[in-house]
Amino acid sequence: MPTSTRFVVSMHMLALMAEHGEAPLRSEDIAVSVNSNAAVVRALLLRLAAAGLTRSQLGNRGGAMLAKPSSDIRLVDVYHAVEDRNFFAFHRQPPEGEGLIDRHITASLESILTPVREALEDKLAGLTLDDVLDDIHARAGGGTDGSDQIQIGRARFGEERSQAVG
Repeated sequence: MPTSTRFVVSMHMLALMAEHGEAPLRSEDIAVSVNSNAAVVRALLLRLAAAGLTRSQLGNRGGAMLAKPSSDIRLVDVYHAVEDRNFFAFHRQPPEGEGLIDRHITASLESILTPVREALEDKLAGLTLDDVLDDIHARAGGGTDGSDQIQIGRARFGEERSQAVG
């Protein structure tokens, strides 16, 4: 059974946007970095924008950017924007048997798993995109001096656009 990667991919996208500042990022460029396709990126951007986390700039130099500071983007808000609220999926069709397990498994598991989901959401509510960025920079040895620039494929963000401008 497949699990969703929407939250992790969305966090990757938001971290890219945060590091890129006010300059918009094209969905095609983001897609290369997250190793997906632009259609998936655009679908996630729609969800993130509907939650007020990202915004788009139209035009030749358009793209996606954060709608508010990374310090104001709580991970729980990202999670709610892109994931289904039911962290644990139950039977697609409710059990129909008349046995003890068949009649009570769903209610039993809901009572056990609901607090697990709530604990996850509580933990995510206490973390922001800035926390993720701080961890990334710490893992990179604090590379905020430009020596650890964001890259997509072989080209660095902005090189293609700055060459087109100049």
